[in-house]
Amino acid sequence: MNGKRILKEMTPYKQGKQMHEVKKEFGLERIVKLASNENPFGYSKKINEYFDAQLPSFDIYPDGYTSELRTAVANKLNINEDQLVFGSGTDEIVQMVGRAFLYPGVNTVMPTPTFPQYKHNAIIEGATVKEIPTINGYHDLDGMLYAIDEDTNVVWLCSPNNPTGSIIAHDDFDTFMEKCPKHVLVVLDEAYYEYVQNNMKSNISVRLSSYKNLLILRTFSKAYGLAGLRIGYGVANKELIANLDVVRGPFNTSSMAQKAALIALDDDEFLLDSTSRNSSIKHSFQQFLDSIGWHYYDSQTNFLLISTPINGDEVFQYLLENGFIVRSGEGLGCPNTIRVTIGNEDDMKQLQDIVYQLHLDINKERES
Repeated sequence: MNGKRILKEMTPYKQGKQMHEVKKEFGLERIVKLASNENPFGYSKKINEYFDAQLPSFDIYPDGYTSELRTAVANKLNINEDQLVFGSGTDEIVQMVGRAFLYPGVNTVMPTPTFPQYKHNAIIEGATVKEIPTINGYHDLDGMLYAIDEDTNVVWLCSPNNPTGSIIAHDDFDTFMEKCPKHVLVVLDEAYYEYVQNNMKSNISVRLSSYKNLLILRTFSKAYGLAGLRIGYGVANKELIANLDVVRGPFNTSSMAQKAALIALDDDEFLLDSTSRNSSIKHSFQQFLDSIGWHYYDSQTNFLLISTPINGDEVFQYLLENGFIVRSGEGLGCPNTIRVTIGNEDDMKQLQDIVYQLHLDINKERES
């Protein structure tokens, strides 16, 4: 079969090792996964309570317009319902942007390193990719502006950025948007928005009223803990949303995902408890890293990108053999780093002990 030629030069997304695989390979009884930025505190208990009492009908198609959840999200964000598009996670909305706005002859600008699906989908659509290196984990916004030309259709901003965890300050964002040509779609990916300190959070309705070429992405996969149900959303002006709806699949989010997200959205107590615990545990882990002299990047998320004194793959392997799955930065475009999701209190204390032993071993080897 003759598919797109570029597909022969690309590889599909490869997920990290699964817990049962690691247990079997290394003969371990217990594995802690800190590799995918999932919420270690789960999700709202109200979701289980609801589904224990009733389940959606699996024999009929879901609501293709996502009506109930659409109304709830619009009310919470103080926007109109026609300013929303829903997807199977924000991954699918990234794909929608590619299908709608990227094609041979145009280019797209993005930071590097950042979420790899921006580049992946752009290449599939035949667009030219312009990558601008981050500076200490932060977007080089001036460099990105300089890279924009008359053929640029989409610019990607990830704030907080994955994998570095850094956020774009309000003033810097506004300056960028004022200078960015109005014909360029700016996609602001805020997947980790709920983890951001309150004084650094953006106001979505204000930003959308100011910038007609802006699309903001958010998800229920991270702080809300619904990664397994795959549901996220995009917010923009209604004309832009209408274009994305053309390329959206008609029944792209399941009935169960829609209902679970609706319940999660209303449970402010769970969200506050979850994000507060993450902040406290992260701070404690940062203090530990300071004590052993391991640098980490500024992070407004539930993960840390940590510089390692040896190759990131080696640290990944050491932690793996000791029952912890993290992400090596070598494959993320960040040499000599690992990305660690912030786990619960007990797991992070155990991780500290293992990292400290590795720290001692490295120092001992260097001294010998």
